[in-house]
Amino acid sequence: MQTFRYKALDARGHGLVGRMEAANDADLELRLGRMGLDLIHYKEVSTAIPLFPGKRISRVEMITFCYHLEQLLHAGVPILEALADLRDTLDNVRFREVIAAIIENIEGGQSFSDALGNFPLVFDKIFCNLIKAGEQSGRLSAVLNNIVESLKWQDELASQTKRLLMYPAIVGTVVCGAIVFILIYLVPLLVNFLENMGQTLPLHTRLLIWISDAVVSYWYLLLGIPLAVFGIVRQLAVRYPHVRMQLDSYKLQVWVFGPLLKKIILTRFANYFSLLYASGVTILDSITIVEGIVGNRVIAQALFDMRKHISEGKSISESIDNVSLFPPLVLRMIRVGESTGALDSALDNVSYFYNREVKEAIERVQVLIEPALTIVLGLLLGWVVLAVLPPIYDVVVKLGK
Repeated sequence: MQTFRYKALDARGHGLVGRMEAANDADLELRLGRMGLDLIHYKEVSTAIPLFPGKRISRVEMITFCYHLEQLLHAGVPILEALADLRDTLDNVRFREVIAAIIENIEGGQSFSDALGNFPLVFDKIFCNLIKAGEQSGRLSAVLNNIVESLKWQDELASQTKRLLMYPAIVGTVVCGAIVFILIYLVPLLVNFLENMGQTLPLHTRLLIWISDAVVSYWYLLLGIPLAVFGIVRQLAVRYPHVRMQLDSYKLQVWVFGPLLKKIILTRFANYFSLLYASGVTILDSITIVEGIVGNRVIAQALFDMRKHISEGKSISESIDNVSLFPPLVLRMIRVGESTGALDSALDNVSYFYNREVKEAIERVQVLIEPALTIVLGLLLGWVVLAVLPPIYDVVVKLGK
């Protein structure tokens, strides 16, 4: 197979540019024709260039795709026909190319889950394993419905997190910009004015002037040193696992945000674990898959230890108790689910519990951070104003006399 970069026209006469694998130019034209595209010209490109660089398919597009595919399969439409119908209705050209390639792979003998696995930047490991479990159990439509609900939850969680960060980001940017303007422009003017008047400056005003001189003279260091430190720490974390472990441990202990981050990570674990187990994936495989997506080495290590305990013959509740990862309420839910044979329902309850906990935690942090940030920034601006105005007032009084 060769990789071609092409330009084609769709049914509305719009020009489209993209990449596609094909055996030759005739095969390329045939594949584009199945997508409803007319080939204009093409060029063979290096296979070192990824066919689908970057994940540019939004979560909303993925939700829509999974929802429509679930509806078509539930109505009894064969998988190839369903994918072909969806391919022709997608507006995202990159997504259309991915679906077209998946159709080609299925026609070539691959299963649906294996065909999805060829595009890890679009369909992650959890997605592919869920689809594989759905294929093996004959419940692909139900699994797709669960995936849709999970993607909607992820979208809602991302939206809540953005709302949490937006206010501090906007207020902090505006106030920091104002302070930088005062330090770089206004304070030097004030110094020149007071020096000409022979005014004696109070201590806090001299401190402000010293800070202003440092910002004006060494601004490149103030910007460069944090970036350099960040880059060095990042490289150390990549090269040395114990450094990454320490950083991830510190993230979970940061005031206010650390506990919230831990709840978000455990929410993702509970949601995915419940989804995988309900789709027919074994407990050990479910934990193994989720280990790779939690994004925190400390919690991933705890999950690894939990999986090890389970493989040694201990129950899930005993294994969770040994790693001290979950609160007693969650442990009690899982223990009851094990004893009653309703572990899937217990995992659903755990997922619901953490979803509610994260939502309430975000609301609490949002309520706390807004007045706290306002007070801190207000005190900072107030100190700048108090350092600037009294010397000017003294000069005005002297001139008035």
